[in-house]
Amino acid sequence: MVRGLARALTGKRLERLDLARPDLRSAIPPGLAAHIAGKRIERFSRRAKYILMHFEGAKSLERGVVIAHLGMSGRLIIVPPGSATPREKHDHAVFHFEDGTELRFNDARRFGLLDYAEEAHLAEHPRFRHLGPEPLSNEFNGPSLAAALHGKKTPIKSALLDQRVVAGIGNIYACEALYGAGISPKRLAKTVQGERAERLATAIHDVLTRAIAAGGSSLRDYVQTSGELGYFQHHWAVYGKEGERCPGCDCKSGIRRMVQSGRSTFYCAKRQK
Repeated sequence: MVRGLARALTGKRLERLDLARPDLRSAIPPGLAAHIAGKRIERFSRRAKYILMHFEGAKSLERGVVIAHLGMSGRLIIVPPGSATPREKHDHAVFHFEDGTELRFNDARRFGLLDYAEEAHLAEHPRFRHLGPEPLSNEFNGPSLAAALHGKKTPIKSALLDQRVVAGIGNIYACEALYGAGISPKRLAKTVQGERAERLATAIHDVLTRAIAAGGSSLRDYVQTSGELGYFQHHWAVYGKEGERCPGCDCKSGIRRMVQSGRSTFYCAKRQK
């Protein structure tokens, strides 16, 4: 989504932000619309599952960053100039750009959020200061993962969902990465060291890279900025495939499902140790 936003909106100047309500999952900062009105978007970035819109500064003011999180049902849709696409009931925020382009934040269940921070203090923002390394960064590798897991007595699947260990991995990709690494989701996190940690770090990098290239995994409400669905769900090895044949071995029982920390885990008992 960040890549799609960057291609379409980088360099555009915001005319105004219309907010239909004062809150989503949490309160929208008062004055958000005034902070960014008339300013140009310089770039987009991402931290964990947060989308970051970096706006230019004004005179002596710091550059500001709009922080967006889509929650479970949020969508950011780009509407080109002159489009007759009608507004929807749950379009809670609409960014109007000077050339007529609109960016609509739609969230039926309001699990998403909009927040704001000065760019210079972004790392210390309460939403980011606890986060672990980015899984696609140079700082994330086998040794760093092993160090983060050292002494942890939780199952490795649960540890991967802990954003303090590594940022941005959700349930689907934790299942897929563990399958790719041949590691049981039941294994205690503290035992994923050395060569196991190397395999898992590599598998995490691989599955996320392939998923991004495919536009993500579309479940229910998730769509890309163009409104199109991602298609990585067609490449899942185990997620959502309970009872189906394991694609990586000749086991007879097929893909199994269990619940860990309230989330479904899919795995192959023979391949994953």
